[in-house]
Formats: sequence, structure tokens, C-alpha cells
Amino acid sequence: MTDKNLSYLKRVSEVFLSFFMLGFTSFGGPAAHLGYFNQTFIKRKQWASEAQYAQWIALSQIVPGPGSSQVGFALGYHRAGLLGAIAAFVAFTLPSFVVMVLLAQFGHHWQGHVWFDSVVHALKLLAVVVVADACVSMWRSFCQSKTMAGVTVASAAFVILSPFGFASLAVLLMSVCFGVITRHSAGPTVTEPLPKVRFAWFFLGVALVIFVVSFLLSSGITGLFADFYRAGALVFGGGHVVLPMLATFVPASESDLLLGYAAAQAVPGPMFTMASFLGASATPSGANTWLWAGMATLAVFSSGLLLMLSAQGAWQRLSCHVLFRSAVASLNAAVVGILLAALYHPIGTSSLLSVWDVVIVGLGFIWLVYKRPSIFVLILVFVLVGLARSL
Repeated sequence: MTDKNLSYLKRVSEVFLSFFMLGFTSFGGPAAHLGYFNQTFIKRKQWASEAQYAQWIALSQIVPGPGSSQVGFALGYHRAGLLGAIAAFVAFTLPSFVVMVLLAQFGHHWQGHVWFDSVVHALKLLAVVVVADACVSMWRSFCQSKTMAGVTVASAAFVILSPFGFASLAVLLMSVCFGVITRHSAGPTVTEPLPKVRFAWFFLGVALVIFVVSFLLSSGITGLFADFYRAGALVFGGGHVVLPMLATFVPASESDLLLGYAAAQAVPGPMFTMASFLGASATPSGANTWLWAGMATLAVFSSGLLLMLSAQGAWQRLSCHVLFRSAVASLNAAVVGILLAALYHPIGTSSLLSVWDVVIVGLGFIWLVYKRPSIFVLILVFVLVGLARSL
């Protein structure tokens, strides 16, 4: 094996191990995951720039599918090609997949225990800290003018106040139109180039063909794949939108849907592993539970990951146009607004339940901003805080 091949395999292994550790510890949902990724891969490991990272986040909001997993997939591709992308997805998803299947198989032995609920709540507080830090960092990078700051504030307010389920998508579309009309940022280097994606049109074709074929499959494990694939292909706005889509396309009971959704928020990793729980719960008598759960998980993620690769290809080709760069700058500002809205709801509203929660988050945020501890030290400290509060 040549030195070049060894170097490539080393990068793939690095991607897998890094995402695997985050798969065990990334509590808090999609917006929190983006904060963890920013802290680990952009600030500490410096695998990509803030500008590239913001473009991936913007793409993940436009392209249907699991937002944070798409960003992780893109980071893996940027670091180590297609194998790196696959390694990032598998590593980040595997821990929560295993936990969700075990929960479906063996019930709720830990639910209701004070220590367990306290630790989960403490990790939600950590998510508030991490997302707040990501918002501050991205604000500094993409809201340097009053115009961009206005786009961010307006975007956050619209998402928070809007009663519509697709508010995030509407904000992104409006920000693009605003950028095109105003041409407020027509300089030559608004964005940094994303890595070129080989076979981008092929990946797009595969995603569309599977989507069409899915309407022809209706029974057995192939029908299961079809139902979950359609649901994943129509989720705009990230993980929390997966619940209504699964309720629409997957024949599951309301109790299973709500339990799977609650469990997906309580465990680390992507919320789309709710499909793992539902796939395991739908396993017929005598069938392999892990196979059915794996098929459901693969199906719900596949479309979004394939489209993410395809979108990167189109994004790269369009980046030389002035109007496109202006739209991207406005889009980046809108993404910051969407993250601010997510920081308020659902992350803040479901986590900050008392004055003590606010104090803990404030101290954690100051510690993170000024001392920059590793994400694993942060997690350990917050777990200990949760255990201490349970006593």
C-alpha cells in the first residue's frame, strides 16, 4: 500500500473516530449538533473555514433531509472524500441507532428515574451553551454590516412568531430574493469555494429515481424502505420537522410516534434516528429487528445525503456569479437568524426551566467563550452537575 493510500485511510479513520465520539455525546437536537460541529471541526480541528461551514448550513436548510447530518456528511466529504462522508454519517448515527433500537426492544426501564432525567436535563443546558456560542461566532462572521444584522434579526423574529411549519424555508427564500434584489454584497470573495463533488448529477439522479420508485413499493421491508424514504425526502427545516412527515407517510401508532420523538430528543445524535425506533417497533413477528430498523434508518437519511452532494456541485458552479454571491451573503445572515430562533425555541424553552438553569447556562457560556475547554470536558462537567442536582 502506497503512502498516499495510507494517508487517505488515516484521514477516513480520523473522520470516523471524531464523529463517533460526537455521536455518543451530541445531545440537544440539530441546532446543538451544528454548535458541536463548529466547536470541534471548525474552531479546534480547523478542517474548514467559517465561511464554508456557513454555506453547508445554508445548503442543509434548503435541501430536504436531516440538517445536521447533512452538514456532518459534507464535512466528512471535505476531509476525506466519499469514504469520509460515509464514515461521518455512520459514526455519528450508529450510537443513537443502537440506543433507539434497544429502547424499542426493552422498554422504558430508566424513564422516570431522577438521576437519568437530571443528567438529560443538564445536557440540554449544555446544548443551550453550545448553540449560543455558535450564534455569536457566526454573527461576527456574517453580520458585519447593518444590512446583514437586520436580515438576521428579521429572520429570527419571523421564525419565532410565524405559525407556519415551513417558516425556516420561507425565511431562506425571502433572504435569497432580498440578496438578488439589493445586490448588497457583490464583491469578488464573499464565499470560499466548497470542494468539488464528483458525479454530482449521478447522485441527484439516484435520489430522484428512488423517490419515484418508492411510490410503487407497498409491502414488506421494501414498503418500509419506501415509506421512510418519502418521509425523509420531504423534510425541510431539519430534525424537528421529521415528526409530522413520519406521521404522514409511515403507518405507525400515535403512541409509537410520540415515544420515538421523545426518545430521539433524549439521546445523543441525529433526531432522524426516530426512524430506527419506528422501524424496530414495526418489525413483524419472526423478522430481524435490527434489519428492519437499519432499513428504516438508511431510507430516511438517504435522500438528504444524496441531495447534499448534488447541491454542493451546483453551488460550486454558481459561486462565480455576482448575484449568487449576494444571495449567499444574505442567506448566511438568515441562517444565523434561524439558529437564534432555534436557540430560543425549542432549545431554550425546553431547557431553561428555572433561575438555576439560567445561572448554569450563563456560567457555562462564559467558561466556553473565555477558556475554550474541549467539548468532552464540557460534557463531563455538565453530567456531574446533573448528577449533583439529582441528589
